[in-house]
Amino acid sequence: MLKEIVISIQSYFAAHAFIQKHRLWKWIIVPGILYALLFVISMYFFSRSVNSAIEWLTIETGLQVWINKLQSSWIGFLFTVGGIMFWLIMMLFYFSFFKYIWLILGSPVFSYLSERTASIVEGKVMDFRMKQYLSDVARGIKMAVRNTLWQTVYVISILLLSLIPFIGWIAPFIALLIECYYYGFSMLDYTCERNKMNVLKSIDFIGRHRGLAIGNGMVFYLMHCIPIVGWVLAPAYAVIAATISLQENKKEFIESI
Repeated sequence: MLKEIVISIQSYFAAHAFIQKHRLWKWIIVPGILYALLFVISMYFFSRSVNSAIEWLTIETGLQVWINKLQSSWIGFLFTVGGIMFWLIMMLFYFSFFKYIWLILGSPVFSYLSERTASIVEGKVMDFRMKQYLSDVARGIKMAVRNTLWQTVYVISILLLSLIPFIGWIAPFIALLIECYYYGFSMLDYTCERNKMNVLKSIDFIGRHRGLAIGNGMVFYLMHCIPIVGWVLAPAYAVIAATISLQENKKEFIESI
């Protein structure tokens, strides 16, 4: 799996060179700016709502009063750290929903970029067929909805885990790992669909190569640490990098079709 994570990371650098060489910036910048704007607005309101939710919970449950009565700095510290972990997981939970909404809205662009990338890499003329294109878009939306439901189940379980002192401290890292996997999954599935791989085969293939999915999602999230530029470039770079990364496993990928 580690090797596949490295391949996914390297694919982002290959994606950058690929975009420059083939002048795909118009397919990167315009959707990227829209994504960045939606990202800033949504995360601002999400952050405020999470703070309000935590404050409401501590007051309504009487937890804050109980901690104050104990007058124990150690217990106060534990609950403070627990609150931070809870806040981080809730923000990841919110971002997850935003991400899937964007995947649904951006499916037409992502599907086109994946197909365009594959045609250039393989040296083939892009045979654009509207029926196939619409099928790819519908598949992308379907997989985004499926992954949203599964990820929600996992995140709720992790939210409960985060309430347990000490053990809950690793919860955000588990949540982030799951986030990376499911985002990378969606990016890789565009190539699976284009190659006539049905949903079950796609799930099986990506499950056996989860390192490709995790690595793709990992860099996608790391790019958000770069204000504005990273937010604009992250979505399109992710889908192009995912398409390129499958070239490293082309033989097994073809055998899985």
